[in-house]
Amino acid sequence: MDKNIIIAIVLGILVLVSIVQAIQLNELKTKLSEGSLTLSKAGSATSTSSGAGVPSNIQDLPSMVGGC
Repeated sequence: MDKNIIIAIVLGILVLVSIVQAIQLNELKTKLSEGSLTLSKAGSATSTSSGAGVPSNIQDLPSMVGGC
């Protein structure tokens, strides 16, 4: 195959992917503006000072930073 044909095919695929992502982003924006988007409890992050509900590998994170 010619090099220009391969580049054109790859460019076409990238344009199609970007169009699909733009459509998905527009749908998400619409859902956010309408307020019809809900978050699941497992996906939401809560900030607590005691560390309750945080996995054990994340609770020890401040002591692991630095490595000295």
